[in-house]
Amino acid sequence: MLSQRELVDRLQTRLRRMEGAHHVQGKRITTGIETLDRLLPGGGLPLGTLAEWLGEPGSGAGSLALLAAREACREGGALVVVDRPRCFYPPAADAMGIDLENLIVVRPQDQADERWAVHQALSCPAVDAVLCWPEKLDDRTFRRWQLAAEKGGGLGLLVRPEQALAGPTWSEVRLQVRAVPGSIGRRVCVEVIGCRGGRGGESVEWELDDATDALHLASRLDDPAPRRAAGA
Repeated sequence: MLSQRELVDRLQTRLRRMEGAHHVQGKRITTGIETLDRLLPGGGLPLGTLAEWLGEPGSGAGSLALLAAREACREGGALVVVDRPRCFYPPAADAMGIDLENLIVVRPQDQADERWAVHQALSCPAVDAVLCWPEKLDDRTFRRWQLAAEKGGGLGLLVRPEQALAGPTWSEVRLQVRAVPGSIGRRVCVEVIGCRGGRGGESVEWELDDATDALHLASRLDDPAPRRAAGA
């Protein structure tokens, strides 16, 4: 069994081999969902930033964040999943089209290790996307992660509980994900809570098929266009 030091050395060697990936300043990538892209400035998520997916367990927030991670890694960079809560399932990622050859899963033992791992991954130019589930995030750590993403040039995807809405943020985009009853599986409503250079308050809905992870645009069944959230 490898020691922690040997494991870190092996990961660093692997990442150095991937550093041919190029991050273009100001480039935006699709969320993987065209109707959601339309609600975001520039039609997607900007590289070198953080994006928050806020929702309770079972809301679909993690699945939607993984879709965005897949799109961010289309050009061959690494996806680093920092999985302290042990909720990430690689076969599901494979079924969604994630290249497992470029996937690195880190399972920290405590919050300090989690924060260190996320910071290191965001700072690395070989990493195109970092996916994590931080329970609590203070302003100082949040700011350090934002600067690390800016330095590394990849995309940080933070899946967080809804109560995090009341806390500080250094994210470029905040999206709230809620599950509502649907005819196929789960109906997922995503609302843009805030985004730099754009307006919040708009939302779109899909049906998420739990058996296949396929998304079906709910507005095709109910309402032909994205709608403003109530009270927005």
